[in-house]
Amino acid sequence: MQADDVEGIMAHLHFTRQLARFLDVPSVDVAAPCLRAALDAAFARHPRLRGYVLDEQGALRANVVIFIDGARCRERRMLDDALRPDSQVYVLQALSGG
Repeated sequence: MQADDVEGIMAHLHFTRQLARFLDVPSVDVAAPCLRAALDAAFARHPRLRGYVLDEQGALRANVVIFIDGARCRERRMLDDALRPDSQVYVLQALSGG
């Protein structure tokens, strides 16, 4: 996909409130053709967020799940799910404990 093809694609990333305990995480609107590019754009604006979402190899952390337009992202390493114009992306941190 060329840069011109990205124009007009604005994904809306929403981060779970659990992440807000550690840092101020607003919703972020980014122009991106796929999930990885959208996350990278969000991390460029909020660098500390990266460590809460991705592990050292760049894959989703075990306690993080992402939904795109209501469907769970396909895989946790490449994060290459395509985004549509006005996609709604929810980054959720699982709760643990008993």
